[in-house]
Amino acid sequence: MAAVEPRECETDGCSSEAKLQCPTCIKLGIQGSYFCSQECFKGSWSTHKLLHKKAKEDKSKDETKSSVENDVNTDPWPGYRYTGKLRPHYPLTPKRPVPDNIQRPDYAEHPLGMSESEQTMKGTSQIKILSPEDIEGMRVVCRLAREVLDIAALMVKPGMTTEEIDHAVHLACTARNCYPRPSTTTTFPSPAARPSTRSSVTASRTGAPCRTEIFSTWTSPFTAMDDLRVPHAVHRRGEARRPYRELGNIIQKHAQASGFSVVRSYCGHGIHKLFHTAPNVPHYAKNKAVGVMKPGHVFTIEPMICEGGWQDETWPDGWTAVTRDGKRSAQFEHTLLVTETGCEILTRRLDDSGRPHFMSQM
Repeated sequence: MAAVEPRECETDGCSSEAKLQCPTCIKLGIQGSYFCSQECFKGSWSTHKLLHKKAKEDKSKDETKSSVENDVNTDPWPGYRYTGKLRPHYPLTPKRPVPDNIQRPDYAEHPLGMSESEQTMKGTSQIKILSPEDIEGMRVVCRLAREVLDIAALMVKPGMTTEEIDHAVHLACTARNCYPRPSTTTTFPSPAARPSTRSSVTASRTGAPCRTEIFSTWTSPFTAMDDLRVPHAVHRRGEARRPYRELGNIIQKHAQASGFSVVRSYCGHGIHKLFHTAPNVPHYAKNKAVGVMKPGHVFTIEPMICEGGWQDETWPDGWTAVTRDGKRSAQFEHTLLVTETGCEILTRRLDDSGRPHFMSQM
């Protein structure tokens, strides 16, 4: 308790001189709250603590009100503790319509955005060997996704908003008769008019989905290029037939050699007519992934490489993943086809010798 000028004790029935003030009230800016002794303070605690609760609620309301300017809310979840500098930017952009002539996947109209075909395969470890026709379909959709990603990558620069990039990606997908996922999925948050942090492209055509991603700017020209080199390089470390669990050993070893960690909550996966299916491809060492690479397998590698610890958490929106320590993370994703001689990167950039866009900007 802090010593103050003599006042009268605020405990009911006590008129003794009070020289002590509640430290929590001082912190919260509550006026008064003087007591003559620790005993009086403890005796009044059951009612006095209600002042603390009300002050905290009023403060939360004031903070929420002050964060909403020009109909923009940068703190839609009062009380949530953000781990880094990234903030939400509400209201979100309404979901964009998809032309009627574009084929819909089964998750398109599901109230929870779930794929019933994927749910029926959930839990299976059987890895599908694609037919030559299915492989050709994957090559086509991966090439289209690559084209769309290249359009997005050229837009990524400090100050560009995720809403602007999303709009361009949406138009590029529909222009290629592709269904753009996940921006049209029921539960996926729409983009906002905030400076960009990542661009993501997911397309589906003739039943074959493909996803590829690029980690974009940090509000200023790249200053930690190794953060981006590491996740991009790991895709070249899996170009040989081997157990899927070994990929995590290779990725973590490569990341740790550069002083980074690997997120464990997310993994690569099989992909073809099903968006997510066997095998699971963890990116960390000593994992228990099931299966061995065989010609005709198609899967993704998509490690998240962190400057600090690998632990992550999810925002209250149920989608946005951030590092628990608030430090930066970088991610690349590619779709790979296992062949008789190794792995073919189906989403590899077609120009500039396949180098990622950020390296072309160096």
